[in-house]
Amino acid sequence: MLDLKFVRDNVEKVKEMLHNRNLSDSVGLIDELVLLDDERKAILPEIEQLRHKRNEESKEIANLKKDGKDANDLVEELREVRNKIQQMEETLSSCEKRINDIILIIPNMPHSSVPIGDDPSKNVVVKTWGEIPTFDFEPAPHWEIAEALGIIEFDRATRLAGGNFVLYKGLGAKLERALINFMLDLHTDTHGYIEISPPFMANRTTMMGSGQLPKFEGDMYKCDTGIDAKDDMFLIPTAEVQLASYHAGEILDGSLFPLKYTAYTPCFRREAGTYGRDTRGLVRIHQFDKVEMFKFTKPEDSYAELESMVSDAEEVMQLLKLPYRVSSLCTVDISAASAKTYDIEVWMPGLNRFQEVSSCSNCVDYQARRSNTRFRREPNKPVEFAHMLNGSGVAMPRTVIAILENLQQKDGSVIIPEVLRPYMKGIEKIG
Repeated sequence: MLDLKFVRDNVEKVKEMLHNRNLSDSVGLIDELVLLDDERKAILPEIEQLRHKRNEESKEIANLKKDGKDANDLVEELREVRNKIQQMEETLSSCEKRINDIILIIPNMPHSSVPIGDDPSKNVVVKTWGEIPTFDFEPAPHWEIAEALGIIEFDRATRLAGGNFVLYKGLGAKLERALINFMLDLHTDTHGYIEISPPFMANRTTMMGSGQLPKFEGDMYKCDTGIDAKDDMFLIPTAEVQLASYHAGEILDGSLFPLKYTAYTPCFRREAGTYGRDTRGLVRIHQFDKVEMFKFTKPEDSYAELESMVSDAEEVMQLLKLPYRVSSLCTVDISAASAKTYDIEVWMPGLNRFQEVSSCSNCVDYQARRSNTRFRREPNKPVEFAHMLNGSGVAMPRTVIAILENLQQKDGSVIIPEVLRPYMKGIEKIG
């Protein structure tokens, strides 16, 4: 979240940011926030004065009673003071709650290098890698390839769980597992990340820390179990949720930065706002596997670490020999928590388009303020909020799509990328 003082000192900049993010309807919240903060500041000294008066009158009443004197008038006056304090404290509490509610939904300030744009067409391609394959036959979409090879069963998944779920089978399941292990080994052994295996569920506080709540609660799978539904737990939409809160409430040793973590988890998303889009195949499903990367850095290092994180995700694609491009997302396309985001988009010849397979973001101190994650540069130095970065390293379903569609052969078989063959017992082709 943004610092309240920053918002107050930069009201017009924050309003401009909302316009650039296509959130003009939220501009009025900034004016409301300022008025509420003014009210809060006015109430605080009044409450302190009344509390002081209450304490003094309580002492005076005690002394009068000790001396056997009548204190009835003063007792009545004290009762009125206490009632007024209670009323003002309730007003203050209501004011502070509303301030917090607004602060939690104001998105991050984009970095000055982020392209300004009102739709994703304003994203800027900054790099391309690999050659788009050419075929002497009409390339098939991945769902046709997978079903013909018997490695993915969409119909059975629908019977088991509903639409937009997937069931991998045989070499399809082995390919999925190979990708997970390959990515984890690459990020830990080569890129220096520490592997984490977190819970696949998170409580509300953890979901708030990463910025998933309150805005995206409708996209989450909430676990309301038990008669009174008191669990208030969610299936995680990404391992970013757990990693963003891994050091919540802690003061870290800045000399150890950057702290780099990677985690494999399944991810669960309702995709509530995307019904009707990509209903066939693996592009948009409710449960999918992903290897996540996460960093805690010093503020002055975070943008260099973002470039490094993008390179780490790119290496996954390069080793798989899959053609891709890197785009810098415009203001309307970056997430609420992000200050700058790069998308890695892999080419899918069966679908005849590039599709995002990794999204790497620098959230600066936005998530750190929500999770209260701080650091000290040296002992006895003041604490500062860490900068936090996240990136897909990478998402499995669309990587599977890219392998099936880019490496399909005329006879219907699919070549296994060489780097994955040790994870697949030497299998070179699915046919």
